[in-house]
Amino acid sequence: MPQDTLFILPMSFVSEGQNQFCPECAELWGLIGWFPELKATLKIVHVGIDHPRPAISALLGEGHHNAPTLVLHPDSKRMRGIAYAEANGHAYLASARLIGRHFAGVHGTPSPRGG
Repeated sequence: MPQDTLFILPMSFVSEGQNQFCPECAELWGLIGWFPELKATLKIVHVGIDHPRPAISALLGEGHHNAPTLVLHPDSKRMRGIAYAEANGHAYLASARLIGRHFAGVHGTPSPRGG
């Protein structure tokens, strides 16, 4: 099975002089923790809090730096009803809720409520 690439902030990081976390990233960390089989389908790349984020922009182009972002492998399944963005020939999702809906459709995890 092809691996998609999940760009995500670490579980905690220092920003503005204090230890913080990203709520959208925490949503995905929780989902991966509840359904650890997702890890085998992903290449998880930790990115820093500072912009630009070269690992993301190397694939998607300048100005793309959102985390979390899921970049789909070219052979990965896409689900109907999900608006995949495209940049530099790559399909991607830049929202935890959309990523959660994608995981539900492709991997059978529960769908995010309200998403």
